[in-house]
Amino acid sequence: MRTSPNRLLATVFGAVYLLVGILGFFVTSGVGFFDTEGSTLIIFEVNPLHNIIHLAIGAALLLAGLNSVSAAKGVNITVGAVYLLVGVLGLFLVGTSLNIIALNGADNVLHLASAVLLLGVGLSQDKAVSTSGAARTYTA
Repeated sequence: MRTSPNRLLATVFGAVYLLVGILGFFVTSGVGFFDTEGSTLIIFEVNPLHNIIHLAIGAALLLAGLNSVSAAKGVNITVGAVYLLVGVLGLFLVGTSLNIIALNGADNVLHLASAVLLLGVGLSQDKAVSTSGAARTYTA
């Protein structure tokens, strides 16, 4: 895993998103499942649906990162594309009744930044150092 940027990123992001999903439930007591304004976790707004989404994405990333380069690459690209879509749509959803995952400006920035990182690493070639020290390219 140390030699694969895709596996490393998927594993780290997966663990972080799982942790955020779990922590989110500690602050969303009394918040409706689809409430458009959630509770604040650090600077991010979350509601129970948002927490479940974080858990699902975190689990997918973590499992892929622990599995293989091709799985990590595929999940990084998929989650990155979804986060890009959510980041852009979130710009228009904040403050509307369609904001069923309680997005705020900080969420939008995080989702767009996550999209850039996940897509950037996922779409790049995964390289690792072989035992002879020469670079070797893995294909997905």
